[in-house]
Amino acid sequence: MDEDIDWTDILRDHPIFKAKDETSNASGKAKMSEADLAVSALSKYTQLDPGDDGMSPSGRRQVMAARDGDLIVAAGDELRITSLGESKLNPGMSKSYKTLYTPNLAFEITQLAVNPNGKLLAVAGEYQVAVVVLPKPGFAKLVTPNVDCKSIQVGQFYHASATSIPIAKVEWHPWGEGGSTLLVMTVDGKLREYDVSVDPEEPQQTLLFVPERKKRSYIAQDETERVVASFALGKGKADWGPLTVYAVMKSGDIYAICPYMPINSSVPSDYVHSLDCFVAAKRQQLAQEGDTPESDALDAIYEYQHKYVAALMKQLPSGTVDPTDTRPNSMHPPSTIKVKPARQGPFLMQPAPRELNGSEDPYATDIAYLTFDVPEDFGEADTERLGIVTVAYDDGRVDVCLDVEKIEPKWDTKPKMDRGLPMLAVYETIDLGLLPMLARLSSEGMNDKPSNHPVILTDPVHDDAVYVYHAFGLHALHLGSVLQSLTTALQGDELGMEVAVGKSDAAVVRPMLSTFSGEQKVLNPVISVVIPSDIYLTSGIFVLTSTREIACFSLMLDIDEPQEPSEEKSATIEGPKDLSVSLRKSPEGPPAYVGLLGSDPYEPPEIYSNFSAQPPKDRPAAMRSDMITPDSLRFLGSTIEHFVHQIGAVRLAQRHAETRHELQIQEYQRQQEKLQELVSRCGELKGAQHIATLDKVKRLQDAQKALFRRLDRTLQAMMRKVSPELSQHEKKWFDELKRMKGEVLGATRYDEDSLATRVNLLRREYDRLLPSLKELQAKEAERKRRQAQNNQGLGLTQAFELGERSNEERVRIHALEEEISRLAARLDISLGNPPPLRT
Repeated sequence: MDEDIDWTDILRDHPIFKAKDETSNASGKAKMSEADLAVSALSKYTQLDPGDDGMSPSGRRQVMAARDGDLIVAAGDELRITSLGESKLNPGMSKSYKTLYTPNLAFEITQLAVNPNGKLLAVAGEYQVAVVVLPKPGFAKLVTPNVDCKSIQVGQFYHASATSIPIAKVEWHPWGEGGSTLLVMTVDGKLREYDVSVDPEEPQQTLLFVPERKKRSYIAQDETERVVASFALGKGKADWGPLTVYAVMKSGDIYAICPYMPINSSVPSDYVHSLDCFVAAKRQQLAQEGDTPESDALDAIYEYQHKYVAALMKQLPSGTVDPTDTRPNSMHPPSTIKVKPARQGPFLMQPAPRELNGSEDPYATDIAYLTFDVPEDFGEADTERLGIVTVAYDDGRVDVCLDVEKIEPKWDTKPKMDRGLPMLAVYETIDLGLLPMLARLSSEGMNDKPSNHPVILTDPVHDDAVYVYHAFGLHALHLGSVLQSLTTALQGDELGMEVAVGKSDAAVVRPMLSTFSGEQKVLNPVISVVIPSDIYLTSGIFVLTSTREIACFSLMLDIDEPQEPSEEKSATIEGPKDLSVSLRKSPEGPPAYVGLLGSDPYEPPEIYSNFSAQPPKDRPAAMRSDMITPDSLRFLGSTIEHFVHQIGAVRLAQRHAETRHELQIQEYQRQQEKLQELVSRCGELKGAQHIATLDKVKRLQDAQKALFRRLDRTLQAMMRKVSPELSQHEKKWFDELKRMKGEVLGATRYDEDSLATRVNLLRREYDRLLPSLKELQAKEAERKRRQAQNNQGLGLTQAFELGERSNEERVRIHALEEEISRLAARLDISLGNPPPLRT
């Protein structure tokens, strides 16, 4: 319904995208503006500081995020939020936004991530991480420009100290209970899991993708093989994919850790049942193969897997017996297995990815894992387990790999569970065409060392669409044709599978935005791309550049890829004859114009092509002499008859051609008359009738747009206000609110047990006692003043010594009193109370 809505015009010059006057990074370096994030600033974010011995910060940038119909933008250390729904319903109103007041955020924001339930926002800088509680959807109705939001620092001991490691990526785990599990990957290969609802300071778990170097040891290893560029969570339905984490190093090596699940997880019941069936089938297949050297190692692995899945099955509720039940259940990682999951890799790339011509030592920048929903027309057993891994490099290369051999869990046991290195099948290597622009930047002196950090963004609506944004713009990769080709190949037999894969289609690569101008020597990198998941609001993509310019593009619900014509369609347009007929047919069926020549083209008579003036070659032998014989006479007769027949045929052909010529002249005259009639008709249509038709069409378009706007407003109002049925928790909460209201305000106006009445009573009692308390306070102050005046003659040291002697005398007097009491008891003498001591 947003075909006529241009989001670029709506969001152009919106103040939410304007940069702050000055922004400074967290380390206290030189200040710079957002608009300076171009050629020179791009190197700043990806290269080392000469005066710093630490690792270089990640070049990943994602400063926009979407929550339903709200758009969140970061500008320096400031968070801003606006409602896209309000902008859509009222495009002519003044453009404004709300600032999220978070005083704890004192660093430049480089990454934003909204949790699955849309209540929390992860905010990351180069070295620090924080979590902000987002306001409710009604924030746009507030009068104040600022919205107070609670914010907490995450892992300050690890991410806010002077020796902190740069942050590569932050992401919320989709199976974290309550959507509060945040994963933070640092470039040193440590993936920390924080449950912000339990303890935001200490990680619940830590995964090591780069083993620590042992002391007094040397490993001939490139430094890029120990620096993590990004990570991705696996996916799947009935395998170990959702319990797998993939990490890519800057060198391009890919590692994985499986199994991994958050400490406080919410796992669907059907997945646990499917995983149990998957492990049971593996064990049954291994039992049928018999005892082999390899089966012993597999048996140990499957035994650990069985223990892991059995522990998960025990955590399911007792009534959960339906394997199709998709309700999530609260779970924890099994504690029966004490050893930690092992790091697997690096993955073998078969065949080796093709390197781009002219590229030297490319660095990997991002990784993404994709799965597709299989159509009903295709099979399910093989294609549901098909996953695609995409890896982006700084030179514009994107590797599309197939996860044909799903990874299985391994643990750090002794002896090691070694099954070799895992494998990814390289399907194709895509060249985005960035190398010539990088070379031009370097050659023209625009940048001494050009930097580029492509980021992969998956489409939340289309599973087969991937977007890669970088320093030179935005590219879209459509993998639907790849999926269809692979699905068809997997359905065939093993002999034809290899041939089918070899003939399969490649991914469709489409450049959507270019921000590089070689003539003007301007580079405007893309720093954020966001796709709103609310299809009722818009089906588009928003792109933000480093100069704070916004660009919006509409995305079709169905990807408009070119399709090959079927055999039936190609047969109907094969010849010009059928094509001409189809062009002359009116939509109703009968021809709009019937010509005198008919629909068949003119074909010359055969006599013109078969005419021969030569006599037959099979003359009798008698014709060679001067004698006349019956054979020669018969030959002469047949020859004359042949010539007479051809002469008659030629005359008939001539008459036919003349008739055709006359008919063509008549048809030409009729067409001229028809053409004149059409010209006059066009003149009439271009006149008053044409103007009236245009006015009518414009009125219809305006009415249609008004109907669309009305429908949008009605739909938005229904989505906001309509609640068909309240849940039990909501009913209980409303009842609790009523009870609390009765306790605070009282059941009636003069309820003496209400908190309001008791507070008023307490205030009156306080006002009554306040004068007497002030009088006592004044007396106490006067007593202290007099005591201070009495002690003015003694110094501090003298008063201290006098106090010590007084204490000694007091002790002696007390000892004498006890001695006198004992003597009086022996002599049976009653003594009175001793006189009080004077101070």
